[in-house]
Amino acid sequence: MTGLVYKSTGSWYTVKTELGATYECRIKGKFRLQGIKSTNPIAVGDYVDFDLDTKSDQETGVITNIHDRENYIVRKSVNLSKQTHIIASNIDQVFLLITIDNPPTFTSFIDRFLVTAEAYSIKTVLLFNKIDTYTEETILEVKYLAHVYRDIGYECIEISAKTGKNIEKVKGLMEGKVSMFTGHSGVGKSTLVNAIEPSLDLKTKAISTQHMQGQHTTTFAEMFDLSFNAKIIDTPGIKGFGVVDMEKEEIGDYFPEFFALKQDCKFNNCLHIEEPKCAVKTALNNDEIAASRYASYLQIIEGDEQHYRTDIWNQE
Repeated sequence: MTGLVYKSTGSWYTVKTELGATYECRIKGKFRLQGIKSTNPIAVGDYVDFDLDTKSDQETGVITNIHDRENYIVRKSVNLSKQTHIIASNIDQVFLLITIDNPPTFTSFIDRFLVTAEAYSIKTVLLFNKIDTYTEETILEVKYLAHVYRDIGYECIEISAKTGKNIEKVKGLMEGKVSMFTGHSGVGKSTLVNAIEPSLDLKTKAISTQHMQGQHTTTFAEMFDLSFNAKIIDTPGIKGFGVVDMEKEEIGDYFPEFFALKQDCKFNNCLHIEEPKCAVKTALNNDEIAASRYASYLQIIEGDEQHYRTDIWNQE
């Protein structure tokens, strides 16, 4: 039998067939020995083959094969740098939720996520949530960040999951697609999903006032079928996002504004750091590239995980 993985709890996987039947499946042990360098060899969004487990009293299955993935989002654990984790696979687009405060989303986090999405050719839409709670000064910060990312080519939408601002616009982008929702804990993912599809009634929690951080409400990634011909993958809140398996020479290619200037650099293998006649450095000096983007680039290329950890509250 063949099905789509809707939920992963680490040891069991909820798999749904084309006919709509759902089975709880486990993995055959050999999957862990096939060179998959991830903490989870199977992810939500995977298509798998499975056999019904005749030895079990309940109707469960054993996964025997994983189909090739079109793409996936993978992250490196910041505290356990040798571990990687596939968040979800076979995604049409990602909605990255951003809040300026309550809790803060740092540009280093945004840029690391975008680099990974670019590497796997996954469209990302930036959603600036909680727009109804911001002061005039904070709204100006939203406008500035949206300007920075729109100039690069990313779609940016100001939303409020609570008031419904631009929710219909988000739903329109989701029709006929598999969309993943992600961001820090507390940015309002579950509240937004509930606004999009109230019948799901996902659990939500308040922000921790002590550290202005979100509290985890989603423990595992899970896919849901929506009423308007769309699928959504809700993910656990991500505190840190480590970039996986990228050579220094290719990282600049995943910054679209850097890649557009690459041909104008003197050296084909320019790393845009100390090389002479670097078009990226010239654009940076002329304020044609955002300083925050270049700072993120340097952090990634230098493998500066320690500094990055301080940016994300030194937590995983």
